[in-house]
Amino acid sequence: MTAPRRCIDCLAEYGRRDKKPAQYRPAPHPGPRCASHHRQKQKLSKAGAHERRVQKTYGLAPGEYGRLYLFQGKVCAICRRATGATRKLSVDHDHKTGAVRGLLCRPCNDLLGHIRDDLATAQRIVNYLHIPPAKHLQIQALHIDHRKDGTNG
Repeated sequence: MTAPRRCIDCLAEYGRRDKKPAQYRPAPHPGPRCASHHRQKQKLSKAGAHERRVQKTYGLAPGEYGRLYLFQGKVCAICRRATGATRKLSVDHDHKTGAVRGLLCRPCNDLLGHIRDDLATAQRIVNYLHIPPAKHLQIQALHIDHRKDGTNG
């Protein structure tokens, strides 16, 4: 019977003489790393792939995505809620000139795409939120969310 393979990163991290071979975490088949080091390696690989893709697609220099991210306070430039923790923020660009503008979450990027970067439409959105049509007509109806109170009718 052969001895179980051990994680190469654990061996490098802790040194071969500090522990007995049986104390190192096992490396599951087919990889040479334990589960923790495998996840860490995957995360680094994924981050590198994202960096290369934004560099190639948008002409960003190495590290510029990170600089934009930090400059925006690690949030979407429009809604200021999405952090990019689960899904990386999209690189927003002007479709006419190709110039990179900033980083947006998917919904905000889709919104800009839907209004086709039209400033007049954006201004109508602002006006709508300030003085909606119902306010002009002096309608004072209120939405009641029946899901919260348990009634369905």
